[in-house]
Amino acid sequence: MKITTVGIDLAKNVFQVHGVDQQGKTVLKKQLKRDQVAAFFANQPPCLIGMEACGGAHFWARKLEAQGHTVKLMAPQFVKPYVKTNKNDAADAEAICEAVSRPTMRFVPIKNSEQQAALALHRARQGFVKARTAQANQIRGLLAEHGIVIPQGSSHITKRLPAILEDADNDLPGTFRHLLARLRDNLKELDRQVGELEVQIQIWHRENSASRKLAQIPGIGPITASALVATIGDAKNFKNGRQLAAWLGLVPRQHSSGGKQTLLGISKRGDTYLRTLLVHGARAVIRVAESKVHYASSWLGKVIGRRNKNVAAVALANKNARIVWALLTHDREYAASDEGSTA
Repeated sequence: MKITTVGIDLAKNVFQVHGVDQQGKTVLKKQLKRDQVAAFFANQPPCLIGMEACGGAHFWARKLEAQGHTVKLMAPQFVKPYVKTNKNDAADAEAICEAVSRPTMRFVPIKNSEQQAALALHRARQGFVKARTAQANQIRGLLAEHGIVIPQGSSHITKRLPAILEDADNDLPGTFRHLLARLRDNLKELDRQVGELEVQIQIWHRENSASRKLAQIPGIGPITASALVATIGDAKNFKNGRQLAAWLGLVPRQHSSGGKQTLLGISKRGDTYLRTLLVHGARAVIRVAESKVHYASSWLGKVIGRRNKNVAAVALANKNARIVWALLTHDREYAASDEGSTA
């Protein structure tokens, strides 16, 4: 009665385990506490273990692989169709066990601790950027209540707020002036935190050869390159560049039936953060490329000639994603062709 495949439903404290033998017969249904998981699987023969890609999944995948097991992570939306009854931990573990054995299942690459640390820098920076934007909007809204309108952008607030605080003719109450000073100091602190995290990301980028390689692509800088390398990991997990672009949500959604191909808008699947960085980088390339001599005859110029700039930006982001796959998979350096050069 050898266990060949195991599904683990991860949780904070109590994990549900479901195991089957080579014939698919259930031979294990067990609950394990967090401190029992490593010891339990250390005493099991090597087997295939499936888990949903959620919080802590990459940590447990590395730990169980070190014990000789084969671990596969799956997106939760791909596991859900295999739940046969009402949702509970036992049904989820059984569904995971069945889903991991499917030959056409798509798996999530397992990240190492260095990749997770790099992505933690990006997530923390993104959180500070959102908080900075929210703080700037709050200051702008509070000033608008007193008839003082400041243009969008935190830089306008930083420049104009000192003069507003010192202006005795704007009839702002003293209490409100003290509040604005406090909010201004908080905005400066958030801006400082963003800057320090960007320095750490730049250091990580300079020490990583793959990240430096991707930064040579027009529209991809150190922030985008480091995020791509840390998220993608081994690009050979993707069959081709189009598969990577689809994973990032940079291809159209399909709603085809009866032999009729119907393409809808961009699917927006995958990592929102990476897709945002690639599209914004593409917009920057378009803005710079318009002043170039050979812009009209370039690939990008021809795309903009047929479609609007937003569509062209997504098309360029898609193209850059495919270039990223080629560089990482074949270990090449970026070389812009005459037709595709946009820099």
